[in-house]
Amino acid sequence: MPYRFKKCVQAFKDFSTLYHSSDKPYRCEDCGKGFNRRSYLTQHKKNHDGEKPYNCNECGKAFISTSKLTEHQRTHSDERPYKCIECEKDFKYNTGLTQHQRIHTGEKPYKCTECGKAFTRISSFTEHQSVHSDERPYECKECGKGFKCSRALIVHQKIHRDERPYECKERGKGFKYNGVLIQHQNIHTGEKLYKCTECGKAFIDFSVLTQHYRIHIDERPYECKECGKGFKFRGGLIRHQRIHRDETIQM
Repeated sequence: MPYRFKKCVQAFKDFSTLYHSSDKPYRCEDCGKGFNRRSYLTQHKKNHDGEKPYNCNECGKAFISTSKLTEHQRTHSDERPYKCIECEKDFKYNTGLTQHQRIHTGEKPYKCTECGKAFTRISSFTEHQSVHSDERPYECKECGKGFKCSRALIVHQKIHRDERPYECKERGKGFKYNGVLIQHQNIHTGEKLYKCTECGKAFIDFSVLTQHYRIHIDERPYECKECGKGFKFRGGLIRHQRIHRDETIQM
């Protein structure tokens, strides 16, 4: 049943949108934002004065409202009160449910003005925008290299430390990247996921498929700096370079 405002004929699906902007007499002196209830204004003003009277009993973190505290406390529990009516997947927070529901509806509210590509999440949209600029705001403190998105920086930082969070359950061997672990696990399973589209031959490792594919094309990426001759494989270049070394020794 839609809600109707007594002063006009406009109908609303949500009670929270029922009020007109002129019916918000309680205005914040700091930012000018208006509220239809004094209690809402009182709650809002805590954002400006930094007051956080509600403390978490688990970790001591403080919050400006009981609702924020309640939301935070779910990090310490398995409570997931927000459930999707389509697939029954549950979430700890309403924002997580809202984002998830876009999978079912196909809604992509965040649209790039440069290329028109749309996104379901604002974080994905923000990262995408860096594609259209040379800005690299995420800088590695170790080497100074810049990256367009935070995820690329996180992956890069593993180079500077011996962190290997992805572990093989068969041998206990650790890897820096999940993709490398997946390729390694194929050794134990014998699964050959990477198939050549030309001849149908399959390989465990994508890099081996890439090398194999050169048999079918005339790509020769390994070039000799001495004579300019090209080779399909690195091994062929190394063998060829011995010719130049032997010539130097004979001279």
